Amino acid sequence: MAVLLISTLLLLISSSSNHWVCSSSYVEDACSVTRYQDLCIRSLSSFSRTAKSSPSKWARAGVSVTLSESKNTTQFLVRMLQDKEFSGPGTNRNRIALSDCVECFREAVDELHRSLALLRNLLDGAADFEAQMADLTTWVGAALTDQDTCLDGFRDREQSSMKMVRRRVRRVGYIMSNALALITRLASAGLA
Repeated sequence: MAVLLISTLLLLISSSSNHWVCSSSYVEDACSVTRYQDLCIRSLSSFSRTAKSSPSKWARAGVSVTLSESKNTTQFLVRMLQDKEFSGPGTNRNRIALSDCVECFREAVDELHRSLALLRNLLDGAADFEAQMADLTTWVGAALTDQDTCLDGFRDREQSSMKMVRRRVRRVGYIMSNALALITRLASAGLA
């Protein structure tokens, strides 16, 4: 009886370990084309079971995570605008820059929504697929540009709240860059 119990436990441990290794290899393979691989693996590992080795599912997962992070960052920036630190004397320039940053992120969220909708309805015809990939690359690239220009114009870059804003925005940019790399992989691999 004890031998049977130990054998069953070893079998369960072995199969769950193999499942983890397999899932881990899916996300590692998908993220191998990205610039920020560690961040890609951390942010997309929960999609391994469903995406497996499908470039279209990995691209969709990348855009989905990017959209979520962009929405969260937009909310964070709006809260920062309401902070007393941005309402005192000498803060007008930073306040305007932060307001511009919020607008950039709202535009990025719109572009990412459009991208995700397209990824959910990809067409298999060669001409259609190429046009869709061009649209995706344009929209996610534009979202990345919105993120890049978000912090232009901040006067006091050493202010602790500005460091926090830059760090948060930079992280979203890295995630967007990874999503764009996954889209590029999909464009070269096709839907097959």
